[in-house]
Amino acid sequence: MSLSEFLDRHPDAVEVRLARVRGSAPREEGAGMIVSTTACHGTIGGGQLEYMMIDAARAMLAQGQIRRDLDIPLGPEIGQCCGGRVEVTLRLMDAPARRAARAGAEAEAQARPHVYVMGAGHVGRALAQLLVQMPVRTVVVDSRRAELALCPEEADRRESALPEAEIDRAPPGSAFVILTHDHALDFLLSAEALARGDAAYTGMIGSATKRARLATWCRDHCDGLRIDALTCPIGAATGGDKRPEVIAAGVLAEVMAALARHAAMQSRALHVSG
Repeated sequence: MSLSEFLDRHPDAVEVRLARVRGSAPREEGAGMIVSTTACHGTIGGGQLEYMMIDAARAMLAQGQIRRDLDIPLGPEIGQCCGGRVEVTLRLMDAPARRAARAGAEAEAQARPHVYVMGAGHVGRALAQLLVQMPVRTVVVDSRRAELALCPEEADRRESALPEAEIDRAPPGSAFVILTHDHALDFLLSAEALARGDAAYTGMIGSATKRARLATWCRDHCDGLRIDALTCPIGAATGGDKRPEVIAAGVLAEVMAALARHAAMQSRALHVSG
């Protein structure tokens, strides 16, 4: 359920926000959740801290309180062993707060990195099912309408006879997972993604032999394009298990780790330039 849908269903709610984090904690400073009398949206990390804040938020709703500020040690006294300390702000969500929350959620959604699944076969569909649960925009590209129809509705499903054009139009920092039904098309799309030079992740399904053939093809047909940044085989952490769902799980881990590294690099670059 989206934040907007949650707020529509729950007219009375409290926003719980980690205002300050010292030491080890389940979530970072600024993390938050929204609590109604019967449901919650988001998380501040689970565990005893979250249970306590849910109880505190619901007590506020019952008592008509507008705000509470709490300073919580994450130690044995609350049954949590992180060892840090958090300051938590709880606010009753009035109309301006709800508008701000909706606007923030929309801005966050717009800023999500794009992950392009190039191919809607068995592995592509399994990967798309996992990606739509992640904080990314999932784009599945294929020329086969019937295969695309089997992909999750939450994904951006694009039928295209020129999938390389989708790669060319992708925003900087995107991730590309290439697993079409055609080896020649895999080579073309991998070269297109690598040539951009700004992808957070480029992965191609296949073997070490396929990778070597791509390297030769790129050298001979793509002005010596190097493939050092290519991940192939993909999903290697699964130990050679070839079931689509298992491969997809391994690729998901690779993609999310690569996106996190890319975001950290961008943040450091901005800090240095600033």
